[in-house]
This record gives sequence, C-alpha cells and structure tokens, in this order.
Amino acid sequence: MTDSLLNDRDLKFQLYEVLDIEALLERPRYAEHDRAVFDSVLDTAHDLAKHYFAPHNQKGDAEEPVFEDGRVRLIPETKTAWDAFADAGFLAAHHDAEDGGMQLPEVVLRACMAYFNAANVSTTAYPFLTIGAANLVKSFAAPELRERFLPPMMDGRFSGTMALTEPGQGSALGDIRTTAKPAEDGSYRLFGQKMFISGGDHELTENIVHMVLARIEGAPAGAKGISLFLVPKVLVNSDGELGARNDVALAGLLHKMGYRNTTSTVLSFGEGDGAVGYLVGKPHHGLAYMFQMMNEARIGVGLGAATLAYQSYVHALSYARERPQGRLPSSKDPLSKQVRIIQHADVRRLLLMQKAYAEGSLSLCLYATSLAEDARTAPDPEQARQAGELLDLLTPMVKSYPSRYGVIASDLAIQVLGGAGYTREYLLEQFYRDNRLNPIHEGTEGIQAIDLLGRKLGRAVAKATHCS
Repeated sequence: MTDSLLNDRDLKFQLYEVLDIEALLERPRYAEHDRAVFDSVLDTAHDLAKHYFAPHNQKGDAEEPVFEDGRVRLIPETKTAWDAFADAGFLAAHHDAEDGGMQLPEVVLRACMAYFNAANVSTTAYPFLTIGAANLVKSFAAPELRERFLPPMMDGRFSGTMALTEPGQGSALGDIRTTAKPAEDGSYRLFGQKMFISGGDHELTENIVHMVLARIEGAPAGAKGISLFLVPKVLVNSDGELGARNDVALAGLLHKMGYRNTTSTVLSFGEGDGAVGYLVGKPHHGLAYMFQMMNEARIGVGLGAATLAYQSYVHALSYARERPQGRLPSSKDPLSKQVRIIQHADVRRLLLMQKAYAEGSLSLCLYATSLAEDARTAPDPEQARQAGELLDLLTPMVKSYPSRYGVIASDLAIQVLGGAGYTREYLLEQFYRDNRLNPIHEGTEGIQAIDLLGRKLGRAVAKATHCS
C-alpha cells in the first residue's frame, strides 16, 4: 500500500518553522553544528528505519518472542536492526562529544525516534529503553558505575530497562516489596519479583542493565523508603570484562495483544543468594530519580502513539485514493464509473479526523521535547527554569492525549478500509493493537490526571499563594 513513514515536509515544518530549532545553533553546545547536520541525521534515521526496522514489523508481530531451553528467542531481524541503530550512533547521539556522543539536541534525537517508531514501534522499544536507562545512570550513578556501565550502553553492547511494577502492585509504587540487603563490599543483594518489564530479557546485547526500585531493609514505609539500584543481568568486573551471571532469572514471558516483538517479562531477583545491585544516588531517593526516566518514557509513549496514529492515517489515505467503490449521491447513472472512496464525504471526514489527531499529537510531543532541551541548555537561567516548569506541567497531557486519540485514529483508519481493515493482510489491525497499549503504558489517564491536578497544579497554586 505505502512505504511512507512520516511526511518529511510536515516533520521539518514542525522542527524548523514551528519550533525554530536552528536557533539552537546559537548555543555554545551546538555551535559546531548547522542545519545540514540536523537534516543529515534525520535523513539517516529515516533511511535506517525504512530499511532495517519497517521490513520485519509484521514478522515480529506474527512470530513473537519465545522462551525455550532457558533462552529468549527473537526473530533475527531484531538484532540486525539493533546493530544498525547502535552502529549509527543513535544510542549516544545526545551525549557530549567528549563522551563519545554526537552532541545532538534532544529534539533532533526524538524526531529521529519518531521515524523508528513509525517503522516498528516494538523493535524501537529496545533502544528507547536503553537511552532512558543510560540517562539515569549518567545523571545519578556514582563515577565508578558510570565508567563501568555507561560506555557499553552507549555503544550498544549493553541494553537497559526500568523495573518498577510488581505482581502485587502496578502504579502504586509506594507499595513495592522488593528488598535490598547491604553486603560487606558496599553493594546490595536484591530479593523480589518484577513483572511487565519490557525488554527484560533477550540476546540482542551482551548484558542488560536493570534499573530497579527496591526498599532497603529497615527503610520507611511508602514512597519515602524507595531506593534505586543498578542490577546487571551479568556481573561486570572492575576492568569492564563480563563476569558471572547475576542472580536475576526470567520467570516467564507475557503474551500481549500488541507490541509483540518487545519482550514483556516477569523477572525474579534473588532466587539464590541475592541479585547483586548497586545503589544509585542516595538511599530512599529512588523514586525521585526514577521520575526522570518515567517522564522521558511518558513523552516517548506519547510520541509512539502519535507515530502509530500517523502510520494509520497514511495507510488509510493511500487505500482511499486507490479503492474504487460506489458513486457520489449526485450521480444517477448506475452504469457510471465508480469513484475512489476518498471522494465520499464521510471517508474524507474520517481521514481529516485522523490527520488532526496524528499531526496534533506529533506536534505536542515535539514541543514537549523542545522544552526539555530549553530546560537543559537555554543560556538564560530564567528561560530554562520556566521551560522546566512548563514541561513538568504538560508531561501528563503529552502522555495522555496522543495515547487516547492515537487509538481513535487507528480505529478510524480501520473504518476507512472497511472489511479489509479488519484483516491481517493490511497493517491497520496491528497498528490498532500496538496503539491500544499506550493508554496503559506509563500510567493510565486517571493516574496522569492525579499527577496533573494533585501534584503539578497543587504545587503551582501553593507557590502562587505563598508568593502573594
């Protein structure tokens, strides 16, 4: 039907005309870049997404990961896509040049991720999670941990996860029961179980770095007693060489409605002597640290939903332009030539609704990412502060709006195709199944509403009242 991922013209309009990312070139961090560099990186992402990610999108859905003989098996194209992504430098793209990165603006990286999501959201989840976990290590881990784990995460030898949810609780993170016992060498031994851990086991990389929330023995109850730990699947010696397998076991794979090529795992920590874990940051501050990755993931989930909505739209549009069926109400001749269904008013209505949802969602996500960029690199401290506050306020909406209306856009696309849209011969039914996870991923609408009204607006009102 179509091999289009995103409309390049629309994406560059958002980046250059709406967000004016060329103004970033005036900031010292990006002084050695120019628009040609940004365009080249975007074109590379588009090319890799089209040639390494899109071709196995349906295959990864049909042949989902299996757990056999103690190993997780993915279709081999997933590994090829991972290697292409890592070799092109995208895992390290936003890091400083002196650390091995491209020193790209965050908004350019996330625009690149939009191409990968549009091509294959399931396979893209592996690098997406790894980028977030590496950011967490860089921001809060001790120098020794950064030196040992960050370089292999940036070059693609290690991948990363976020391990929050447990069988006994979902989003109520204050109730987690995974425990951490101090060891004599300064590390900890973790005991507990996590579930719905995306990318929790696979053989794409030499190692997997789990960012785990747990409670140190004797810690206060509730969210104030949670700490963050780095727990590798395979232990890493001080010289960087891999050591013994850590006490982290795959208890099973979960079988999902969509996102099937992303492993969804149940992980057991400490079935033996305990999983070796390293405290990240200060004790009992883990939830605050993890919110960095959670908020990145919320925006990323919104972006994934937006691109799935966009893909649903372009496939429906292509079909509507080609499919002849029926005649316009003004035609009275039953022998007249059938018209393409895009000429029917109701089909055009469905397409325009999809277009509005998809383009609006994509614009919202890119705007949020531009705020993240300003919060980090704006030369004016007041501009940076205001950008950070606005991003904090908008994040629940950036996650929720695309997630809700992206699913509706995918549903409308199926309606445009009619009976054909309900068959596996077309991608629309997969887009819908993949997109249906996004209203659940990283917190439901209700949880985002609690965050917005109970935390963000509550703090803003309290601050305004105090200042007055």
